[in-house]
Amino acid sequence: MVSSNRERHTPFLTSLLAGGLAGTSVDLALFPIDTLKTRLQDPRGFLAAGGFRGVYRGVVAAAAGSAPGASLFFGTYETMKPVISDLQREYLGESSTAAASPAVTHMAAASIGEAAACMVRVPTEVLKSKMQTNAVGASTLSSTLRLVLSEKDGRAFASGICGGLYRGYGITLMREVPFALIQFPLYERFKVEWGSIQGHETSPPQAAACGSIAGGIAAGITTPLDVVKTRLMLGSDKNSVPYKGGGMLLKD
Repeated sequence: MVSSNRERHTPFLTSLLAGGLAGTSVDLALFPIDTLKTRLQDPRGFLAAGGFRGVYRGVVAAAAGSAPGASLFFGTYETMKPVISDLQREYLGESSTAAASPAVTHMAAASIGEAAACMVRVPTEVLKSKMQTNAVGASTLSSTLRLVLSEKDGRAFASGICGGLYRGYGITLMREVPFALIQFPLYERFKVEWGSIQGHETSPPQAAACGSIAGGIAAGITTPLDVVKTRLMLGSDKNSVPYKGGGMLLKD
């Protein structure tokens, strides 16, 4: 029987390397689907954003940011799980409901992991989204980077230094944290239940199946926030009027 409320510690370097490899593999394998999704969310419409043409535009930006972003997330997530679990027991007591609930541990660790990963993920997403939707001046990674760095209009965090690289950072956190709060407790729970049924820990393919189901549920629930994120990162509406806040998106 597989059941324990005490979190197993995964070495930071192991989490870093495994997370980086896993994240890069997933992002590259699913990149065409991500491109189509981004184009569907473009305010100009799917065909104007590129349709089914050039579905690998922006893959270099995705590859460059995927490994460090995923490494930061999983390294932080796996490191924080035992820390948060111990803090729960120390301050809430072994018998409290919160201390006995691994879901609380997973949600808190995932939230911290997302906050760290978004420092890399947001600039990557901004560059990738512009290239995927054939934005003017975004033909190559270098030209897209110059374009985004020139956007010093105050609509992004630290725009005086980073231009538009961190446009949408706030809404990205608002999307990624709920995503993680839904996905990771479900993922961990699915693994525990499956392991309990078969009497031993889940195998990698079984864990992948658990992750797929949990991720699909989380993605479905957070899709509206993902649309807002994409459009803020693209920077303007279908008439090329710059977005100055989430209110404009509600009218779009």
